[in-house]
Amino acid sequence: MLKISLIDGAKRRRLILEGKLVAPWTAELRHACEEAKADLRDRELVVEMRHVTTISQEGENVIVDLLNRGTKFRCDGVFAKHVLKELTRRANKKLGETKG
Repeated sequence: MLKISLIDGAKRRRLILEGKLVAPWTAELRHACEEAKADLRDRELVVEMRHVTTISQEGENVIVDLLNRGTKFRCDGVFAKHVLKELTRRANKKLGETKG
């Protein structure tokens, strides 16, 4: 199960993730991000991974795609920080390949 909460602020809109980022919840995250981006009005979108305990390969792929589309991520916990660091490298490598 994955809980996705939306918190609106003056400078940013945050999506808070808690739980397991696995199918079918990966599709829910993608959908939630698309909806959240629809009406940002000069705010940034930040996905905060709090208490995320599992990330499947499909979940990693969604995060890389969102990173490549400019979505910012923040996270708590050693596991999520490690995974996000690796996925950010993967996203940057992919962007470098498409530019070159």
